[in-house]
Amino acid sequence: MEERDSSRVNMGMPDVILGCVMPYIQDPKDRNAISQVCHRWYELDALTRNHVTIALCYTTTPERLRQRFVHLESLKLKGKPRAAMFNLIPEDWGGYVTPWVKEIAISFNRLKSLHFRRMIVVDSDLELLASARGRVLVSLKLDKCSGFSTDGLFHIGRSCRNLKTLFLEESSILEKDGQWLRELARNNTALETLNFYMTDLTQVRFEDLELIARNCRSLISVKISDCEILDLVGFFRAAGALEEFCGGSFGFNDQPERYAGIALPQNLRNLGLTYMGRSEMPIVFPFASLLKKLDLLYALLHTEDHCTLIQRCPNLEILETRNVIGDRGLEVLARHCKKLKRLRIERGADEQGLEDEEGLVSQRGLIALAQGCLELEYLAVYVSDITNASLECIGTYSKNLSDFRLVLLDREVRITDLPLDNGVQALLRGCSEKLKRFALYLRPGGLTDVGLGYIGRYSPNVRWMLLGYVGESDAGLVEFSRGCPSLQKLEVRGCCFSEQALAESVLNLTSLRYLWVQGYRGSSSGRDLLAMARRYWNIELIPSRRVVVPDQVGEMVVAEHPAHILAYYSLAGPRTDFPESVVPLDS
Repeated sequence: MEERDSSRVNMGMPDVILGCVMPYIQDPKDRNAISQVCHRWYELDALTRNHVTIALCYTTTPERLRQRFVHLESLKLKGKPRAAMFNLIPEDWGGYVTPWVKEIAISFNRLKSLHFRRMIVVDSDLELLASARGRVLVSLKLDKCSGFSTDGLFHIGRSCRNLKTLFLEESSILEKDGQWLRELARNNTALETLNFYMTDLTQVRFEDLELIARNCRSLISVKISDCEILDLVGFFRAAGALEEFCGGSFGFNDQPERYAGIALPQNLRNLGLTYMGRSEMPIVFPFASLLKKLDLLYALLHTEDHCTLIQRCPNLEILETRNVIGDRGLEVLARHCKKLKRLRIERGADEQGLEDEEGLVSQRGLIALAQGCLELEYLAVYVSDITNASLECIGTYSKNLSDFRLVLLDREVRITDLPLDNGVQALLRGCSEKLKRFALYLRPGGLTDVGLGYIGRYSPNVRWMLLGYVGESDAGLVEFSRGCPSLQKLEVRGCCFSEQALAESVLNLTSLRYLWVQGYRGSSSGRDLLAMARRYWNIELIPSRRVVVPDQVGEMVVAEHPAHILAYYSLAGPRTDFPESVVPLDS
C-alpha cells in the first residue's frame, strides 16, 4: 500500500516541479516546445504564460487568445506586413486593432502592457482602452500605427494615471491640439518613458514637458519631435534622472554660440539631437565618453564631424547614422569603440546635401569594422561597393553577429567584385551559430543560383530572412528551400522566380509561417500558387498598381508596383475584411 502511495506521489512530482519552473521559462520558442509535449503541459503553459507576441493579427482571433491565455499580462500585436513601412502595401490592406481592443476591454483582467505595431488604431479604441484599463495600464506602445488623433491621446493622458511607458514613435497622428500632453503632465507621476519621436506632433508646449519632468521623478527616457533646444533648458534642469534623450532641434540661425550655455543632464547615456551641426557638437563633448548610444540619423554632420565626435565615445555600444559616415568614419569607429554591439547605417547623405567624396560606405569600412569591433551583434548597412573578401572578413571576426542586413545601392554602375557567392558562403559559415536574422538586398547578377543555395545550406538558425534581387532561376530558389530548417518568415523582392517554384519552396521550408513576395513571374490566374495550399494556410494576392512616389530629387512621379503574394498560417481561417486591392486565393 505504501509503495502504491509512493508511486502516486512520484508520478505527480514532475507536474509540481514544472509548475514551479514554468514561470521562469520566457523564451517563446521554448514555451511552444513545452506546450506540445502533452495536454497537461499545454495547460500549464496556458496558465503561466504572461506575455504573448502575435506576429500577424490575422493568424488568430481575440477569442482564441482569451480562451487559451487567461492570465495574460502583456500582449504585442503586429498588423500590416513590414513592407508597409516602405509604402509597398496598400494603405487599406487591414490590420485593425478594434476587435482586439473590444476583447481586451471585457477580458484579460491582468493585462497591463500593450504593444500595437503597424496597426490601424482609431480614437474610439484609445477611449475604450482608457476607460476599461486606465487604472491598471502601465505600458502602451503605438508603434508605427495610424488612424488616430490627439483626441484619442487625450483620453489616455486623462485616465491612465499609472502609465510608465507611452510610446508613439513613427506613428501617423492627426494633430488637433496639444491638450493630450497637458493632461498627461497634470495626471501622471509614474512616467518613466515618453516617446513621440519621428511624429508630426508640433503643438508641444515646453512647459508641459517641464511639468512632466518635475512630477515624474523616475523619468529616464524622453524622445520627442522637433522642438527648439533653447526652449528645453528648464526641462533638462528638472529631468535630473534622464538617461536617454532624442529629438529637439537646433534652429537655423547665425548665432550657434547661443547653444553654448545649454547643460544636458549628466546621467545621459543615450543621445540623439536633430539637426545638430558642427557648431553644436561641443554640447556633447563634456559627457561623450559616457555615452552608450548615439543617434545621428538626423544630424547635419559630415564625415569629418563623425570622426571628431566618435573618437570621443570609447564606451559606445549602439550607433545609428547615415552613410555620410563614410569608410573613414568606420575606421575611426573600429579604432575607438571596441564595445560596439549594434550599428545601423541608413542611406540618405545625398538627400541631406551632405555627401562628399568620403561619404560612402564600402568594403574598406566593413573590413576595418569587423577587425576592430569584435563584440558586434547587429549590423545593418547600405553600401556603395562590396567585395567577397569583406564579407569573408565579417564571417571571420564577427562571431557574435545575430542580425546582419546589407543593401547594395544601385547608384554605382561598376561594382568591384560580383557575384558575391563565396563571400556570402564565408559569412554565413562563420556566423552560423548565433545568426537569427539575415537580409541581403543586391542587384541582378549580385548572387547566382549557387550563392542562393549557399544561403539555404549555411543558415541553420536563421528565423527571418529578406532577399532582394538574388538568384538566377527557379532552380536556385528550390535549392535554397532545401535548407533553412528554422526559417519562419521569408520576404523576397525583385525576384525572377515563378509561382510554381515559390509554391514548391514553401512546401520544402517546413518551419515557414509567413511569406511575402513582390516582383515574381506571375501566371494569368495565379492558380499555380495553389500547389502550396493546405489547411490553415491563407494566400492573398495584391495585383500590380500605379502609385505616386517622390524621385531622387523630391519630384512626385508615377511608379509601377509589381504584384505581391502574402501567405501565412492562420487558425482564424481566411479573413473577412479584404479591401478591393487584395484578392484571396482559395483552393
